[in-house]
Amino acid sequence: MAPLKSAVWIPLFDELADARVVAELAASAEEAGWDGLFVWDHVRWERPVRALADPWIALTAAAMRTETLRIGPMVTPLARRRPAIVARQTATLDVLSGGRLTLGVGIGSDRFGAEFSRFGDEVDDRKRAELTDESLTILQAAWSGEPVRHRTDNYVVDDVEFLPKPAQDAGVPIWIAGFPGKVRPRRRAARYDGFFPVNLVHPDQLAEAVEGVQEFRADRTAPYDVVVALPPGSDPRPFAAEGATWCLTEFDQNNLRRAEVAAVVADGPFS
Repeated sequence: MAPLKSAVWIPLFDELADARVVAELAASAEEAGWDGLFVWDHVRWERPVRALADPWIALTAAAMRTETLRIGPMVTPLARRRPAIVARQTATLDVLSGGRLTLGVGIGSDRFGAEFSRFGDEVDDRKRAELTDESLTILQAAWSGEPVRHRTDNYVVDDVEFLPKPAQDAGVPIWIAGFPGKVRPRRRAARYDGFFPVNLVHPDQLAEAVEGVQEFRADRTAPYDVVVALPPGSDPRPFAAEGATWCLTEFDQNNLRRAEVAAVVADGPFS
């Protein structure tokens, strides 16, 4: 079993809604031995949250303060973003960081902040899933460096070359987030580099999620990441035994204190 990797996973809310704070946390995380730092990607959240930061600018600040830490949005709802813009952002950030970007992707939800309906974006889950799949196809084509030709009712990319390519030869790794009991997220995750089953409470649920993805993978022996999120102080070993390769330490988004997050980060992983 490969060693379990560790990451800090922070909402960019209120006291953490400042790219300079995220950069400080990233530098501290690298010094303390964490393997990664991932950030939420939202434009609105329900009360009591009021302030939010942009994930791409925060990740850029983190990249400039670190050398080994893997970084990325966890997760980006591609259905509310133009894929051509995301292609440019991801390639630019991957080059800047020296090939340390991982792209977390999900279909998003209107439940916690009405962040689709309040801006006139797509609220239907099935349609957002369709947009997500199509965006992922465009992104992987763009990262190849070859001209992209794509034309549907949703998106048009008319013979455009996206350079520079990402620093990582195979492109930016993609982790798909979704509820483990649903088939469509498992099918989607099986086509990419990792699966982040959300809202797990027991290792047995992870075992079921891993098997659910594996049945759709073309090559079960190829490297593949399985991601879990646990509160600070949790024992990740039972989840590692069921196939987890990454453990994200998560924080209460409605009671977020910079000092408390900084203390957890400084203590190091799995302490």
